[in-house]
Amino acid sequence: MIRMRPARERGTSDHGWLDSRHTFSFAGYMDPNHMGFGPLRVINDDRVAAGGGFGTHSHRDMEIISYVLEGSLKHADSMGTGSVIKPGEVQRMSAGTGVAHSEFNGSDSTPVHFLQIWIIPDQMGIEPGYEQKEFPPAERSNQWRLVGSPTGEDGSVTIRQDVKLFSTLLSNGESVEYNIEQNRKGWLHVCSGTLTVNGQDANEGDGFAIDGPEGLTLTSTVDAEVLLFDMANLDYQ
Repeated sequence: MIRMRPARERGTSDHGWLDSRHTFSFAGYMDPNHMGFGPLRVINDDRVAAGGGFGTHSHRDMEIISYVLEGSLKHADSMGTGSVIKPGEVQRMSAGTGVAHSEFNGSDSTPVHFLQIWIIPDQMGIEPGYEQKEFPPAERSNQWRLVGSPTGEDGSVTIRQDVKLFSTLLSNGESVEYNIEQNRKGWLHVCSGTLTVNGQDANEGDGFAIDGPEGLTLTSTVDAEVLLFDMANLDYQ
């Protein structure tokens, strides 16, 4: 079974320097029908103005993934990590027993567009950790590229949960397929462009909740970037 979560129905928050769209309940946006999906708890579609950003704040017991679509994101944390995240790179931070970090637009002149993703870990109280890896466009062009997994296989970042995260860049008219197996969940997020998902039109920001078994066929109608989460059939809500 597959159900669409239209972009227009997401929660919104506008702080001037930050324009955010919330796929699931977050901060001041609360929708009991959209508290997450399986272990996937947050997908925030954030646009941060030049010079803006999130000052130092704390997290614990959460797998936090930053996925930059345009611009650059400057990161610093209490583990001593400092980096700049650019399109094609995936950052995973395990908050574990507690970590403080800040995220700022890496440019003083152009905005940054990125996804902030939270996944509930399979174990609480782990040691905090950090990874950042690059996945060039050629590896994602018109095919699924594993960018996150429980084991870090195929060069992916390590997610401390039974979740595999895939990325693809679809050229106009190209297709990819995927099967969500029995007793698994899937979530599709359209990062950019337009496409059809099993024949249904989809645009930037749209999401799809999938309960397996379900076969997926994605066909781009304009160049598109898509994320796919293949997850354990867990219920944290």
